[in-house]
Amino acid sequence: MKLVVAGPFGVGKTTLIRTLSEIATLHTEEAMTETGRPVDDLAGLPEKATTTVAVDFGRLTLPGNVVLYMFGTPGQRRFFPLWQDIARGALGALVLADTRRLADSFEIMDMVEEQGLPYAVAVNRFPDAPDHPVEVLRAHLDLHATTPLLLCDARERRSSLDALIALAEHVLDALPAPGADPEPGAAIPSTPAPVAPERP
Repeated sequence: MKLVVAGPFGVGKTTLIRTLSEIATLHTEEAMTETGRPVDDLAGLPEKATTTVAVDFGRLTLPGNVVLYMFGTPGQRRFFPLWQDIARGALGALVLADTRRLADSFEIMDMVEEQGLPYAVAVNRFPDAPDHPVEVLRAHLDLHATTPLLLCDARERRSSLDALIALAEHVLDALPAPGADPEPGAAIPSTPAPVAPERP
């Protein structure tokens, strides 16, 4: 099962994949430069020194011989064409969010929805981030009632694994039964869906 780990700049995508992968991860991080300061907002990220410029990749095998291939994508809009290429063939996306910058997640969720991918949202809990009840976060993110929403710490394996399993289960629930025709209007994985309305 190919899954995309998406989210805004500096939200913990690389960390989550490194935490979960059973193989040495492939990652393409480069040092932040002065040239990038006007376009990469470091507000709330004082220790951020590197950024993913292409892709992170890891693999995880679950009980029942379910193999998850995790592709982490850059969070900046200038990498959107690359994001579209990476998302091709994916069955779902785990969108990471940060309560210090929740609004930054809207654009990422719109991109995921435009690709027709089912997704789950995992709020990565940073030490200095505001803590909100799940129902408040769900309302603020304007999530569909069936979209999984979890709190996690990308540095902790159990917490990250719970988020990825929730996504995998959500993806499997969204897939048509073998031999069944998709329901009318149902999105087919990797087929662009109509553009979602703009979020507030």
